[in-house]
Amino acid sequence: MSMHTWFECKIRYEKTLENGMTKKVNEPYLVDALSFTEAEARIIEEMTPFISGEFTVSDIKRANYSELFPSDEEAADRWFKCKLLFITLDEKSGAEKKTSTQVLVQAADLRDAVKKLDEGMKGTMADYQIASVAETAIMDVYPYKSDDAEGLSAQG
Repeated sequence: MSMHTWFECKIRYEKTLENGMTKKVNEPYLVDALSFTEAEARIIEEMTPFISGEFTVSDIKRANYSELFPSDEEAADRWFKCKLLFITLDEKSGAEKKTSTQVLVQAADLRDAVKKLDEGMKGTMADYQIASVAETAIMDVYPYKSDDAEGLSAQG
């Protein structure tokens, strides 16, 4: 378990589309922060260079991911929310106990997400089942770095 606390921040702004038209969008981004206040400050700092014109932070909510599996592959430009079930045996009763956890995987598509999830979980001793894998709308992820923080996926 990492000590990260992830916040999903929604950014509302007018995006210029490839055909030159503008469209109001409300895009979610993930930031690593210690509090809602810090999350807001960090997302504003991260987004300012990329958005010309005004934008507002329209929503901030805690996102409970126990782990993130980023990828630097060009094709892996989507984020998938994966629900895992860990199966443990209760020593006393011998009953199976299932604990669920959510991880976020950066991948090209659903099949790739499952593959990358299994790769990422290789070192895990516990038995797990993949309960669900779903594509999210997350545009980019900003983990906390003491030096200049950069998004995990290339902007653009």
